[in-house]
Amino acid sequence: MANFLIIEARFYDHLNDMLIDGARAALKAAGHKVEVITVPGALEIPGAIALAEASGQFEGFVAIGVVIRGETYHFEIVAGESARGIMALTMDGFAIGNGILTVENEQQALVRADPKQKNKGGEAAQAAMALLALKEKFA
Repeated sequence: MANFLIIEARFYDHLNDMLIDGARAALKAAGHKVEVITVPGALEIPGAIALAEASGQFEGFVAIGVVIRGETYHFEIVAGESARGIMALTMDGFAIGNGILTVENEQQALVRADPKQKNKGGEAAQAAMALLALKEKFA
């Protein structure tokens, strides 16, 4: 059993709730402990993961959020930089599942967030657990 932290950038409440439900269900089904924290936006997720990892309280992390394309370049910055930050931490050995949806519209997000459809929150939790297993194997 490991301690997992779900870090959510809460903006679209109904979508985040579905993503968290999917992630929490996958982690609990595997017998892990789960805690959820909220940060202001997707750009803050990598920093929150780094702070939480430094605390020594968690072995794995699931990043949750929804970024929907708008009319400006902001979408590209948030989508790309949050993914880059998470990937950098993963390359440093952190066990992170990236469940930040980057979509064109809310309908795409609904299908991906819903645990009864694409269940991207659950998939992100599965990825985090797989990376943690690899980390333990190679330790």
